[in-house]
Amino acid sequence: MSPPARGRSGPGDAGRRPPGRPRPTGVASGSALSQGEVTLGKRQPEGPPPAPAVQRIRLRYTKRGRLRFTSHRDFQRAFERALRRAEVPMAYSAGFTPHPKVSYANAAPTGTGSEAEYLEIQLAERRDPDTLRALLDTSLPDGLDVIDAVEAHTSGLADRLEASVWEIRLDGVGAEEAGRAVEAFLAAEEVQVERRTKNGMRTFDARGAVTRLEAAGCPGDRPDGKACAILRLVVRHLTPAVRPDDVLSGLRAAADLAPPVPAAVTRLAQGLLDEETGAVTDPLAPDRDAATAAPPTAAGLSAAKATSGVSPAAGEGTA
Repeated sequence: MSPPARGRSGPGDAGRRPPGRPRPTGVASGSALSQGEVTLGKRQPEGPPPAPAVQRIRLRYTKRGRLRFTSHRDFQRAFERALRRAEVPMAYSAGFTPHPKVSYANAAPTGTGSEAEYLEIQLAERRDPDTLRALLDTSLPDGLDVIDAVEAHTSGLADRLEASVWEIRLDGVGAEEAGRAVEAFLAAEEVQVERRTKNGMRTFDARGAVTRLEAAGCPGDRPDGKACAILRLVVRHLTPAVRPDDVLSGLRAAADLAPPVPAAVTRLAQGLLDEETGAVTDPLAPDRDAATAAPPTAAGLSAAKATSGVSPAAGEGTA
């Protein structure tokens, strides 16, 4: 008796499958499968798809005081709780685990304060940016403060974050000592530093990313009479990223500057870098300019007429 032809089941072969081929989901072992009985398709979530995004809002927020030790993941959880408390009509992603559409851009390292952190949210219903900012600020703990909001009219917020302005407070270091270290650092063509990463120790140049570095004394007289210096620096956002602690490591390598206590680091601004002046400009300014230049929409005209007490259906010549 000749063996069964390839592709057909012989006697006793019902329910068998070639080695290594997984059993279709929901099919009991040993059941007879004829060709076309089981269709393997992509699972789809039940229910209607999420509402589309109709508005994007860009926010600037701070990390102050003890909350500078908040990790980025902790902030994400706190911010999503604030969105729920403020009843913000968020747009959600599709799939089996929908999540609110929030885009974070270039978060500061844990342990550093910041006056200029940015994110973007997408809404399923339109909201006034200033009202939304106040609601979210009230819903967040003190230290995580939402200080600016603007409707997005342009693309590429992350691309505008080209550089950061940092302030480093060095307690126990005199202004003259800090000034000499800054001169040595700036005079070097490159300053190699090491940083431990998840892939081990990495060596890179900390000098090339620094476009400006200045030293000054701390403002006011300290009651304890101890020395104090302030470093103000502008750092480009390159790959690998050069952080303020890398610059401190570079000052130690270039001039043996070693503060006796940990430095207090604060990001003052981030945005586009003006190559001529070396200043860092507001990344939300293009959205404000676009909003001013944009022609009024039908929704905006209706809202303006409702505010002035004129019915949207009223004609221009109606007195």
